[in-house]
Amino acid sequence: MSWRHVLSLSELLDAPDASGAAAAALLRGLGATDVRVNPVRGDGGETEFVRVAIPGTAGRSNGGTAPTLGICGRLGGLGARPQQIGFVSDGDGALVALSAAAKLLDMAARGDRLPGDVIVATHVDPDAPTRPHDPVPFMGSSVDMAVTNAYEVDPAMEAILSVDTTRGNRVCNHRGFAITPTIRQGWILRVSESLLDCVERTTGLLPVVMPITTQDITPYGDDIYHVNSIVQPATATTAPVVGVALTTVPAVAGSATGASDLQVVESAVRFVIEVAKDYGRGIARFHDEDEFDRLVARYGSLSHLQT
Repeated sequence: MSWRHVLSLSELLDAPDASGAAAAALLRGLGATDVRVNPVRGDGGETEFVRVAIPGTAGRSNGGTAPTLGICGRLGGLGARPQQIGFVSDGDGALVALSAAAKLLDMAARGDRLPGDVIVATHVDPDAPTRPHDPVPFMGSSVDMAVTNAYEVDPAMEAILSVDTTRGNRVCNHRGFAITPTIRQGWILRVSESLLDCVERTTGLLPVVMPITTQDITPYGDDIYHVNSIVQPATATTAPVVGVALTTVPAVAGSATGASDLQVVESAVRFVIEVAKDYGRGIARFHDEDEFDRLVARYGSLSHLQT
């Protein structure tokens, strides 16, 4: 179970002085040796990007062949101070990602090391701006999406789970989390059966799939509607990307406080960890590589949608 790590990260991030440096210190205390913190200032303020790598027994970092999973915690900010008091709904992307990193480090220290490397990246910003969005207000970001992708999407990631609070919509009305179809180089592919298996065993429920449209997989800044930033990593990589959406029944603003459901957060953490276990062992696949090649050969590249 991941409760201890969810609770400790929740306490650490739910504060006006939350910082990437404090998150990195917690991860180092659990045995992390490869942690980076990068403060970046943008038009909306400053944030700190945090990246931690957890090496696998047969991972690329050790000269092995097990593939590397990326986990990106997507958000505008942990808080919208001074407009809002406390941790906002949008912060759950970072909370899930950092809690998963903490649990994986704890597992490794106890002897349960995964075969493949896992790279976790997110950012920590307790006072991000807000902006209008339909049907409910969005959290903004201190930096633009291109900068976020540059710091969070690592070329070493061979597949990516992008975790994002996705409560501000009327197209996925479910308390819990949902996964998206796999996105790769402009293609919206079929939902991964092996990832659906992971959803079922971590939730004990039938899986829920988050609808994704072509608009959502185009880059931010193109003056086109996006449900949120959940699959924006797909605009900055050739690797397959699956979104992990934390959802609710009614539409809840990303800038709303008191909206984080730690039971849902913990189940999403367990899902991410189970995918990491199965992906590194070759059990979980984000897509069918041969079928993707046939699609591109027959219908052409859609990579222009990434630009």
